[in-house]
Amino acid sequence: MHYRGIFHRDLFSELERLQREFDGSPSIRGAAPGYPAMNVGTTSKSVEVSAFAPDMTPEEFDVQVENGVLAISGERKNIVPPEGATIHIGEHFSGHFRRVVSLPDDIEPNSTTASYRDGVLHVCVARREAAQSRRISVQ
Repeated sequence: MHYRGIFHRDLFSELERLQREFDGSPSIRGAAPGYPAMNVGTTSKSVEVSAFAPDMTPEEFDVQVENGVLAISGERKNIVPPEGATIHIGEHFSGHFRRVVSLPDDIEPNSTTASYRDGVLHVCVARREAAQSRRISVQ
């Protein structure tokens, strides 16, 4: 005896069909969490943070280091579409944002630098000299 399932096709074919339908529809996720996207890395001399935030100016960022935490905040303005235009998918983030990164214990907060170029905010937090590895010569 052959039983017919809920779907006329096998389950995996139906899932693939549903995925194709969702791929073609406008996003329903809303604003993506974690704006701006960031890369965080370390070298022997510093902690390097790159925040990807196009269409902003250096004055629109607030960068602070306090109690071992780097905080990057600001506001990204809304892009107004041309008159008569209809937006079908809107994924451009606008509004206030704040990203926080815990820093290692060996940082030197007074030696922090920040620059903004080509849509990327780059923050460099120096590490203390004592924390950097040194080669010790053996006598």
